[in-house]
Amino acid sequence: MEAKAGFASQLKWWRDHRGMSQLALAGAAEISQRHLSFLERRRNAPSREMVRRLAVALDLPLRQQNVLLRAAGYAPIWQESALDAPALAAVGRALDFILAQQEPYPAFVVDRRWNLLRLNQGGKRLVEFLTGASILAPKPAQPINLADALVAPDALRPLIENWHDVALYFIRGVQADALADGTEETASLLRRLTAYPGVPRLSHMHPVGAAPEPVLSIHFAKGATSLKLFTTIATLGTPQDVTAQEIRIECFFPADAGTAKHFKAWSSAG
Repeated sequence: MEAKAGFASQLKWWRDHRGMSQLALAGAAEISQRHLSFLERRRNAPSREMVRRLAVALDLPLRQQNVLLRAAGYAPIWQESALDAPALAAVGRALDFILAQQEPYPAFVVDRRWNLLRLNQGGKRLVEFLTGASILAPKPAQPINLADALVAPDALRPLIENWHDVALYFIRGVQADALADGTEETASLLRRLTAYPGVPRLSHMHPVGAAPEPVLSIHFAKGATSLKLFTTIATLGTPQDVTAQEIRIECFFPADAGTAKHFKAWSSAG
């Protein structure tokens, strides 16, 4: 949704985007359908509290709540702090704790669009093993984007035995993000990923065996080394800052004994 659009246009766009009728949104916001209609037709100007009520009823992320408030002529409510800012010091300590607890297995902190923010030693070892280069030197001019690294043909794709299945699951997740946040940035990421050559169509259905594994593992293979890992993704449960809401922590776990052995050996050697 374009941030420059007026409040009434944004409100209607979000209602349509969420697939809600005026009656459904009015009921969720506990206002009359007539009042909502007047807001969408610019016959009434919303109060600050009304904007917030509608934003919550539409389940808008904090960033998009701020955009809606600005469109209505009000100052944004939710701060967007740098991850290393004093305001997020407690969050930063929690992230560092999670990263440390995940050792010797990899863990990554990323933002909403999969730009790498932090990683643990296990993550550094995995990247260095797969790419043959340190993830820290030289420091890249642009943030490392894990989505591009996974999907692009010249990055990790050649090292993933089951890349087609993994990419399909991942891109569908980005599609769900684009639907949820309604931003051009996430929509642009989805377009970029699906434009890479060889990327499976979102409508594709991969075959499922009679007894599929409970989770899809990523099967890395380089030389004689085979690594099978599955992931968990965590978010902060009660965010009240835009950055805090958009943080994700992806932790990798070994799917077999051989993979666990490799990471433990690398940790002991390092």
